[in-house]
Amino acid sequence: MLNGKVALITGAASGIGKEIALLYARNGASVAIADINQTAAQQTADEINAAGGRALGVAMDVTREDAVNAGTQAVVDAFGQLDILVSNAGIQIVKPIVDYSFADWKKMQAIHVDGAFLTTKAALQHMYRDKRGGTVIYMGSVHSHEGSPLKSAYVAAKHALLGLSRVLAKEGAEHNVRSHVICPGFVRTPLVDKQIPEQARELGISEEQVVRNVMLDRTVDGVFTTIDDVAQTALFLAAFPSAALTGQSFIVSHGWHMQ
Repeated sequence: MLNGKVALITGAASGIGKEIALLYARNGASVAIADINQTAAQQTADEINAAGGRALGVAMDVTREDAVNAGTQAVVDAFGQLDILVSNAGIQIVKPIVDYSFADWKKMQAIHVDGAFLTTKAALQHMYRDKRGGTVIYMGSVHSHEGSPLKSAYVAAKHALLGLSRVLAKEGAEHNVRSHVICPGFVRTPLVDKQIPEQARELGISEEQVVRNVMLDRTVDGVFTTIDDVAQTALFLAAFPSAALTGQSFIVSHGWHMQ
């Protein structure tokens, strides 16, 4: 499905990003594993290469323009082109607004929003060249479409990705670049596992109640969204043959949020 394509995936040393990288590689793409943890990024790249794929580990702090530009250029130097960007790097900090430190707010925006902007800008330098085109996929959330207590910075950041994607869909069209936002529900990754005791403490309920009443209560089947659910959506969008879906968001949540 992705034979001859080159993909750069941020936050790809673990969780959703890693699953997307593995799936892309199995479907013929050359994959750059970009992560702030260079050792883990290289380990994932080595795993792909050992299985017969083509992968490169890239150290990248998505909040630093110089690091983003250098890492993106390293991918093009290694593979000759860049066709797909998956802006996936992210963190979570849960606190009520009244207790949310400005430093934590800025950190959340820097990683989620600034990181998406900087990686997009760097990727477009190569995608726009000779109108060769490409696909940019942002990792949003069900919280790109609604709010939840304790997540002011995260919700604001994930909403911002919708706006960035829509602008890119319009600006990128003449260069054959399209954009999408994937909006997962709760995915049982270390990021979500970390939230469970934090939300239990802030909400004054048990960890079991957080899982049952906060994370799964609104799903149609009582099942967490899986990393494979998200990766398969990322593969579908990267392989889609036209701009018919550009600028759109895709909610992958087992019915937790419907639109």
